[in-house]
Amino acid sequence: MQESGQTQNQAGVVSVVKPILNKFPIKKHDTRSTVIMSVVALLVVGAGLITGWVLSGNSLAGIGGKGEKAAPGAKQTETEAGLEDEATFRDSAEGKLVAGGIDGEGTHRLEREGGETHWVYLTSTVIDLTSFEGKTVKVWGETISARKASWLMDVGKVKVVQ
Repeated sequence: MQESGQTQNQAGVVSVVKPILNKFPIKKHDTRSTVIMSVVALLVVGAGLITGWVLSGNSLAGIGGKGEKAAPGAKQTETEAGLEDEATFRDSAEGKLVAGGIDGEGTHRLEREGGETHWVYLTSTVIDLTSFEGKTVKVWGETISARKASWLMDVGKVKVVQ
């Protein structure tokens, strides 16, 4: 005997069988509430981005990679920048500081006598090298591995020679 979801076993016990999956009630979507929720979601995301940017202390110039400042613990003047102790750096070089690396290695290069094979390609995690462009400088730092550059150095200190 089977009627509307009820079954009876051999002992005469009637059990009610309910379907495992139920259909969700279909609600008519209100376009106005959807638009309001979308605008609220965008405002929340925008507020989060602005808050993160303000708390990080960055400026608009920092986003594009310009306007970098010396790292904490490093000093910066017109003739010198970087960490105080020159002895902490194993390597040093002297030459004219020019913007541009080689095939993505280095942000600047030190042009020295002897041509391109003697140039030192530079990057710095400590100081902003752009303020020393076009000047003859001495740099101290650590040599790092390179694929294209003959010599790639992470600069920790720079000092104007002339």
